[in-house]
Amino acid sequence: MSDSRPVPGAAAPATPKSAPALPPRAQEIASGFAFAGPAVDLGALVWDGQCLPGARIRVPLSVLNRHGLVAGATGTGKTKTLQLIAEQLSAQGVPVFLADVKGDVSGVSAAGQENERVRARAAETGQNWTPTAFPAEFYALGGLGRGIPVRATITSFGPVLLSKVLRLNRTQEQSLGLVFHYADTKGLELVDLKDLRAVVAFLTSDEGRAELKEIGGLSTATAGVILRALTAFEAEGMAPFFGEPEFDTSELLRTASDGRGTLSVLELPAVQDRPQLFSTFLMWLLADLFHDLPEVGDVDKPKLVFVFDEAHLLFSGASKAFLDAITQTVRLIRSKGVGVLFVTQTPRDVPAEVLAQLGSRVQHALRAFTPDDQKALKATVRTFPTSPYDLEEVLTGLGTGEAVVTVLSERGAPTPVAMTRLRAPESLMGPVDGEVLERAVMSSPLYGRYAQAVDRESAYEMLAAREAAGRPFQEAKGSGRETGREEPSLVGQVVTSEAFKSLARSLGTQLGREITRSLFGTARRRR
Repeated sequence: MSDSRPVPGAAAPATPKSAPALPPRAQEIASGFAFAGPAVDLGALVWDGQCLPGARIRVPLSVLNRHGLVAGATGTGKTKTLQLIAEQLSAQGVPVFLADVKGDVSGVSAAGQENERVRARAAETGQNWTPTAFPAEFYALGGLGRGIPVRATITSFGPVLLSKVLRLNRTQEQSLGLVFHYADTKGLELVDLKDLRAVVAFLTSDEGRAELKEIGGLSTATAGVILRALTAFEAEGMAPFFGEPEFDTSELLRTASDGRGTLSVLELPAVQDRPQLFSTFLMWLLADLFHDLPEVGDVDKPKLVFVFDEAHLLFSGASKAFLDAITQTVRLIRSKGVGVLFVTQTPRDVPAEVLAQLGSRVQHALRAFTPDDQKALKATVRTFPTSPYDLEEVLTGLGTGEAVVTVLSERGAPTPVAMTRLRAPESLMGPVDGEVLERAVMSSPLYGRYAQAVDRESAYEMLAAREAAGRPFQEAKGSGRETGREEPSLVGQVVTSEAFKSLARSLGTQLGREITRSLFGTARRRR
C-alpha cells in the first residue's frame, strides 16, 4: 500500500529554527534527548504545565535492544503508546511483535482517521500527522480467533513452560522434566498432549517402569497428578495450541517489500480468559527466538522488538527457577538483536532482577486511592533518576496520552526524566472490521503454511499400536509399505521394554542428539 511517509530509516525532520526558546530547565531536559542518530519520536516535553513542541522526547533506535517498560493504570493510554512506537519502528525497517489482548491493536493495518482530537494533539506535539497503514500479519493461538494459527509441539515447548501452564509444583516439574528427558533420548516425539499423556502412562506401567530406574524413576502419585493436570487442561479446550505444523518464530523477523518492518499481531481476545496460557506462550516465542538466533552484538537497530503485554501474568506465582530463566533470557537476548518491551500496570509487577535490565521507561498515570496504591506510587518514584519534577504529584496527575519518560542515550547513559505529551498514532486507533481482518488473514502467504493441523505418527500412535499389533516384534518387521499400510516396524519396537531400547538405538541416535534445550527447557529440531 502506498503512503507519503519518509523513506524507512530516515531521520525525523528537524525542529524549525523559528521555534521559541525553551525555559532553561526545559532546555536542560530537552538536550538530554537530542540524539544524532535515528530515533523513535514519542512526543513533546511538558514543563510548567505547557507542552513545548520544540522539545522532542525520543528513544535512540540503537538502544531499543536494551529493553524497556511501558507501565500505567488501566485506561491511561499504554496501548496507544505501543501503537505509536510500533509504527515508527516499522517505518524504519524494524519488525515488531505485538500481543493484542483486548482486540484493539488490529487498527495498525489501516490508515488512521483525522478528527479534532488528533489535530489538536498533532499541533501540541509538533507532529506532521499523516494517516498511514502499516504492513501487518495476524496470528491466533491454536487458531482460536481470527489469525494464522500459532502452535508449538510439546517437545519444543519443554517441561518448564508446560509446568507453569499446568500449575505443577517444583517436584512435579522435575518429574515432568524426567519424562521429557526420556522421550528426547528415545527419539519419541511429543507433538501434542496425547503424546505426552501416553508416555507418562507407559512409564508408570509395569512394562515401562523399569525404563526409568537408572535415572530416578517416576512415582505413581506424581504421574497421577501430571495425568490429571493434562486431562483437565485438555478438557478446558487447550489441545489446539499444541501440535503441527509448528510456528517458525523467524516469521516474526520479516519486512515488507517496501522495506518497512512487519507488525506481527497475536490476536488474543478468544483466549483472554486463559492468562496463564497466553503469557507462557509469549515466553515460548521469546525463548524460541533466543534458542535460534545467532549472536550479533551491538547493532544500529534491533532485528525485532518484542512487546510482552500483561507481563505481570508471566511473573505471578512463578518459581525462583522460572524467574531466573526469564532474567537470564532477557539479559542475553539483546546480544541477538532482540529488544523486549514489558507492558504492565506498575513496575512492582516486574521482578527487580528484570527491571534492572530495562533501559527505557514510559510510565503512564498511576492511581493512589488506597494505602497499597500509595505504597506502589512511592516505590515507582524511587526507581526513577533524580528529577526536577515532583514525581508523586506528576504521576497521579498525568492525563490520557501523557507519560513520564527516561531512556538510555546513544552513549548508554540515562536521560533526564521528562514529562511527555505523546504523539497520536497515524494508523487506526481501534480494531478493524472483522471481515477486513478475516480477508487479511486468508490472503496471507503464511496461511496455507500453518492453517491446517497435521497429526502424524508420534509417541501416542507408537504406544497405542502395541495393543493393536498382536504380533511379536520379529513378525512385525514385514513389508508394510507393500500393502499400503504404515511401516509396522516401529509398532513392533514398542511392544516391550527391550523394544524401546531398540527404538532408542535406531531413532534416539538420529533424533535425540538434535534436541538441545535452552534455559527454559525449550527445544527446536533442525529446520
